[in-house]
Amino acid sequence: NPDADTVLIQLTGDHELSVLKNEVEEIRKRTSTDFRLIAAKVDDWNYELSPWKAPAVFGNEDFGDGAVRTLEQILTLCTDKSRTYYSLAGLFSLWAAYQTDVFSGIAAASPSVWFPGFIEYMKEHEIKSETVYLSLGDREEKTRNSVMSQVGNCIRMGYGWLIEHGINCNLEWNQGNHFREPDIRIAKAFAWVMEGK
Repeated sequence: NPDADTVLIQLTGDHELSVLKNEVEEIRKRTSTDFRLIAAKVDDWNYELSPWKAPAVFGNEDFGDGAVRTLEQILTLCTDKSRTYYSLAGLFSLWAAYQTDVFSGIAAASPSVWFPGFIEYMKEHEIKSETVYLSLGDREEKTRNSVMSQVGNCIRMGYGWLIEHGINCNLEWNQGNHFREPDIRIAKAFAWVMEGK
């Protein structure tokens, strides 16, 4: 509903565009809250959503530092102060919660919290969002990649830190790897933060 007071902002790539319609239906199944979904397309995932530069973890494409610029663009969609905004895009949305208080809730489905230095960043900065949903697939930490295999340990640490600091936070484990049922995982995340539970 374009007139809804609740606005969901989701950064998405080509791989998720085909499941957006199903995602909306799944959100509707899980909450009676009326909402507007804005899907903002990301072309260069490793550059546009990374908070700082880091060496490649897989392949040879390093991570850039385009998250600041991406957040500036997203905030232009959040100017109506009478509305409530929620953000989703894994690591980026979690990082954005430390930059601005415009988002009432953060839906971080399968965030790449293994990103070099991110858990330390969480501990050294103050989060500005009051509600955070975290999820991870139960197979995501079962990878041969030594950096990415730390995702389970990192999300447990991040979740513990948020709870310890009084954030309304949930950590849900889903079946499968990072790419299994993204529409269902995202719907669960958005529904949870909208309900604030």
